Amino acid sequence: MTDFTTFSVGLIVFILFIIALAAQLWYYLVYYRKLAFYKKTEHSSPLPPASIIICARNEEDNLVEFLPSIFAQDYPNFEVVVVNDCSFDNTADILKELVKKHPNLKVVTINESKNFAHGKKVALMMGIKGATHEHLLLTDADCKPNSKDWLKNMVQHFSTETEIVLGYGAFEKQKGFLNKLIRFDNFLCALQYLSLALAGKTYMGKGRNLAYKKQLFFKMKGFASHYHIEAGDDDLFVNEAATKHNSKIEVSIDSHTVSRVKKTFKEWIWQKRRHSSTFRQYNPGSKRLLLGIRLSLYLLFAAFITLLILQFQPIVVLSLFVVRFSIQMIIFNKSMNLLAEKDLLLFSPIIELILLFIYPMIIVMNILIRKNKWEKTNG
Repeated sequence: MTDFTTFSVGLIVFILFIIALAAQLWYYLVYYRKLAFYKKTEHSSPLPPASIIICARNEEDNLVEFLPSIFAQDYPNFEVVVVNDCSFDNTADILKELVKKHPNLKVVTINESKNFAHGKKVALMMGIKGATHEHLLLTDADCKPNSKDWLKNMVQHFSTETEIVLGYGAFEKQKGFLNKLIRFDNFLCALQYLSLALAGKTYMGKGRNLAYKKQLFFKMKGFASHYHIEAGDDDLFVNEAATKHNSKIEVSIDSHTVSRVKKTFKEWIWQKRRHSSTFRQYNPGSKRLLLGIRLSLYLLFAAFITLLILQFQPIVVLSLFVVRFSIQMIIFNKSMNLLAEKDLLLFSPIIELILLFIYPMIIVMNILIRKNKWEKTNG
């Protein structure tokens, strides 16, 4: 390769590098900084009655461990709706005893049918129909609120205009690199959807900690538009129902939920495959925005490595890359402090690189390995 050809290739790659760098800086400085520097506005309006909805299928151990913290919420008027979704363990007996102790517990039971198989969306829909109150807060059976003020912090954002409240669902902190990998991936997802919600571009929420109005659910005809997809009871509903002005976020530590974390890499990959299967159903605007974030990141790293190999303006290239890295670390640091994930900061550069290989692998697996049913996996 001649010097001229090398220079020409290097120049083209450098231009691509600048484009990718500019896009990444745009996302961090325009969008992600909104979460990093977020300041909560205090609300003093009266707290409306609320319904907490939990779908449970063979969750006897989790119900015993986590329901007490649900009933312990410091809130003037709330009910807990537990949907016993075809459980064949001791879930029914446990709920029967809990009803005696907690008059605000309502149990909705779905019996197994040989002629009709269903996923979580049916169970959640039954729970919403059975809820007494207009303001709904959703979580999972393996989730524990971070405090007795969880319900209060989430519901206080509702107003005439606000119909959706996005919360943060953390995973348990445990030893081992896999735990950090899963939690960092969860943090990245939260950084993205919470920041974009603050920018008026709400595109998803997590069912582990999500609130919306019952009226909105029926206005959108529930999950009708994506009922044929097993996943998406949370993100697809929010993607369809959210507008520029009807969504708020709540990220105070007292408002977090903490969930059980997958124990093996295989289990986590299966969960990621299930969650990523909903992307094709997102609205066009969300798809363009998310693809821009992901593709610009891949282009940035590919161009960066190529330029170093070609030794094309290495000092300039390294300097620009360090600028992006420094801004990223500042945003990560402040956002992790906000979401109580600050122990992940030191590992974030290496985990980000690992995820760059994992995400395409998940896409390829979803293309090559088609599954008709996803209900075997929770979360």
